[in-house]
Amino acid sequence: MPHSYGIRARTRYMFARKFREKGAIRLSTYLKTYKVGDIVDIKANGAIQKGMPHKFYHGRTGIIYNVTKSAVGVIINKRVGNRYIEKRVNVRIEHIKHSKCRDDFLRRVKENAIKKKEARAKGEKVNLKRQPEGPRKSHFVSTKKNMPTTITPIPYDTLV
Repeated sequence: MPHSYGIRARTRYMFARKFREKGAIRLSTYLKTYKVGDIVDIKANGAIQKGMPHKFYHGRTGIIYNVTKSAVGVIINKRVGNRYIEKRVNVRIEHIKHSKCRDDFLRRVKENAIKKKEARAKGEKVNLKRQPEGPRKSHFVSTKKNMPTTITPIPYDTLV
């Protein structure tokens, strides 16, 4: 067989629908609201060929810059050689979903606001910087009712 370089070449598993996700597309896909500035993940849906992004953009994250009736425009940074080029891709809403990359950040912002408010009420300073998890505390292991066990390998023996 000759080698294929088509637009959907080497996408046999990439665009295949996942287990138990085949069939009609859920209505919730169409009812989601997308606004300019939202961060979205591009995940092409093989059931809809219209408005499908190129295979390169599958799995990429971008920012919405334009919203139309049935599609959105997404800005993606594409690495070409030693530089990044801003690419603008128009994708139908079946092929995108809201990214969860900012969820942790937004949760932390809300928590920090509450901590700041409580500290102001008490009149003390608060450190809101994240600290790396330190080493575990040291402790002694008692051998009173916990005698050490010597483990040795089983000698080689044929199973025939």
